[in-house]
This record gives sequence, C-alpha cells and structure tokens, in this order.
Amino acid sequence: MDKLEKRWYIIQTYSGFEDSVERDLKKRIETMEMQDYIFNVLIPTETVVETKADGSKKEKVKKMFPGYIFVEMIVTDESWFIVRNTPKVTGFLGSSGGGTKPVPLPPEEVANVFKKAGIVPQINIDFEVGDMVEVISGSMAGQIVEVTDIDLVETKATVLVEMFGRQMDFQVDLSTLKKAK
Repeated sequence: MDKLEKRWYIIQTYSGFEDSVERDLKKRIETMEMQDYIFNVLIPTETVVETKADGSKKEKVKKMFPGYIFVEMIVTDESWFIVRNTPKVTGFLGSSGGGTKPVPLPPEEVANVFKKAGIVPQINIDFEVGDMVEVISGSMAGQIVEVTDIDLVETKATVLVEMFGRQMDFQVDLSTLKKAK
C-alpha cells in the first residue's frame, strides 16, 4: 500500500464463531492499544421473516455472510498481525497468504452491504456544499471540483465538473474526496 489509509477489509473465521472472534478482536485492540489503527469490527446482519409450519411468522436476525467479519483498519505490519493472529481467524479475504497484505473492499461495495444491513455509516467529512474538493481516486483523480450536494445515507456527493467546455454534475463516493487546499 503506497499510503496508510483507513479502509474496510473482510476477515474469514470459523463459521459459527463470528461473535466470539468479534469479542476477542475488540479485546485485543484495547489491550494492545491499536485503536488508532483498527477502528470498527462488524458482523453484518439482516432481519428475515420466517414462516413456520403452523403458518405463524417469526422475525429472525441472520448473519449476512456467515464465516466473515468486516474490519475497518489501517493495514500496518502490526495491525495485520493482531487481526490475523486472533483465535479462530483463518485469514483475510483477498490475501493469498504467506504474509501478503489483504485487498481492501471498494467503498461502493461497503456502502451496499451497510445499506442492506440497515447500517448508516459514520462519515466524517471536512467539506460542505459549495466547497472546492480534490478527487483523490477514480477516473477523475487529481481534479479540483465544486460540491453541489451531499447525500450521507448513500455516501455520495454531487460535484460540478467542467467537461468539453460545459459544467456537468457527477456523483462520486464521499471517500474519494478531500477538501482542496
């Protein structure tokens, strides 16, 4: 990774042990003082309605991805080691093993999972409508654009881009923007 940034990763666990891994990992983060590198540990769940044989309906909370836990972290050798060596963690999704660093989830995939799970992500942005921002990744990386709308639920911003001599609106993910200097 060329620069250290907070991203979401998926860790694999023994199926059925997600809750204990979540608990153990949170304890390790605290005891090893890794709060500045490992921020969130999440097991996405959804509520489903099951119909019993007698026709009655029952709501049940199910894990959306059995055997997987989402972790928001900055990957360093130490943070990677702490997560990877938590009991009942079998590895990171997207890591081929042998000490290779994991591949982060694209922000739009994280947003889709959170939306389906009914989780409104905590987003800290340092800009508002009318501010000039720099696009830091994607096809428009490096461009300075004006923010015309912010949608915190969808984690998107509408920005004004000059293209072919005209001003055009584009929607971009909030995580791809930073306030221009």
